[in-house]
Amino acid sequence: MLLDIFPEFLGQYPASPKAIVTSQRGHLSKDGCHNKSSLALYNGVQKYFSMQHKLKPKPFEMCFLLAVNTAFVPAARMLFFMALACASPFLEFREESPKILNVAIIFSGTSYPPESARFAPTAFRNFTMEVNPISVILNDTNPRSLILQICDVLSSLRIHGVVFEDDTRTESVAQILDFISAQTSMPIIGINGGSAIVLTPKEKGSTFLQLGASTEQQLQVIFEVLEEYDWTAFAVITTLFPGYEDFVDYIELLTDSSFIGWEHRGVLTLNLTDDPSGVKLKRQLREITVQVRLLYCSREEADGVFKAAREAGLTGPGYIWFMVGTNLGGTDYMPEHLPVGLFTVLSAGWKDNLHRRVQNGVAIIAKGAEALYKDYGFIPEFNNDCRAPNLTHMNENLHRYFMNISWGGKDFSFNEDGYLINPALVVIALNKERSWEVVGIWEHGDLRMKYPVWSRYGKFLQPVDDDQHLTVATLEERPFVIVESVDPATGTCIRDSVPCRKQLNKTD
Repeated sequence: MLLDIFPEFLGQYPASPKAIVTSQRGHLSKDGCHNKSSLALYNGVQKYFSMQHKLKPKPFEMCFLLAVNTAFVPAARMLFFMALACASPFLEFREESPKILNVAIIFSGTSYPPESARFAPTAFRNFTMEVNPISVILNDTNPRSLILQICDVLSSLRIHGVVFEDDTRTESVAQILDFISAQTSMPIIGINGGSAIVLTPKEKGSTFLQLGASTEQQLQVIFEVLEEYDWTAFAVITTLFPGYEDFVDYIELLTDSSFIGWEHRGVLTLNLTDDPSGVKLKRQLREITVQVRLLYCSREEADGVFKAAREAGLTGPGYIWFMVGTNLGGTDYMPEHLPVGLFTVLSAGWKDNLHRRVQNGVAIIAKGAEALYKDYGFIPEFNNDCRAPNLTHMNENLHRYFMNISWGGKDFSFNEDGYLINPALVVIALNKERSWEVVGIWEHGDLRMKYPVWSRYGKFLQPVDDDQHLTVATLEERPFVIVESVDPATGTCIRDSVPCRKQLNKTD
């Protein structure tokens, strides 16, 4: 509070002293301080901005024109007006602000050579503002070092936004970025790796936005796949990895609210720390008799679970595994025990090159900054000091400018939890060459599967010949051929009823 930082002024004049303050073109000038009261007020204001905004103690720009030419007013009231005047969500105000947007593009990890991380301003020409990309490579991915390095970047440069890419696939990266965004109000876009693993809930005042898919969104697509192939019986397997309880709850919500006759065969929760030999794990996995299994665990735990499943004979062609929340798919990291035919769900941009991912992140910041400039007439200067007090109450309205972005034909609309509302997702499966193959696409609430039937791999993991598939089409002609409309409540055909008009899946 302003009143807290003028102790010498209020202490010296406890009985509502009077002050004269003059203003010329928004500048508080020492020339107008003709008595002890107004001089103390001027010095106090200088001290406040020196402490809070790191400005040099010299005449500075006020938040608005404050002019009291000859009137005498109580000092406490004057300070109150000044507090209101300076209660802007921005730390500085400039009458003439250049339309230059400084965006830090930070790469964290060892897989980013310097030449691949260079971006010229000409790469970002499709915006009304001039984008000045500042590329930074952080090789030390230790959480403590990562915090210090990011904060050093923000404090040493005048940054308007951060695009973050990493190759760690570690969930702690998202937690670090969320904390920094909440502390500084800096918009940060996580485009790949651990920074894109959806974190919920986020800190109050955070503008940390992620281009990954949440667990709920992954499950929504997985249940569409289960329905597509009529795999209605399944079991749930989880470790104690954070978020497993929400995972189980959301599955129960999906099955309880559906008209599909799902057969939920129970939940198996594994405690891997109490079973280093894996004997208990194999026994527990054998107790599950259903063939379709939904697994939720970390990427480090996945290899151990699948190793035990393979040794127990549970990873052959007769078993269908779905992996949720691990973000293993599409990476160079390939545990040797992952079974062929394993399904997982990823963002549709999983194969985008580095340049395209960075462009998407910069576009979100640039479009949000354009909206800010339109409303305020200048580009905001955020708090770049990670050690400063949390200014959430001053900046909580800024994030709304970055929440609904459209660019390049893509919808980058985010919800309050900071991840995409309508992401384009893909279903990928591990083929016999041990590479990830796209077998389905989810867009605008519609699932399109590549193969009409599954299993894609036969008894000896031989691919099914696509030419052997048979599709029968007929005209609707009552009373010989009768179909009904799709159930409006579920958007699907009602099981064990008259066939409905359901659009045929398109194939690649």
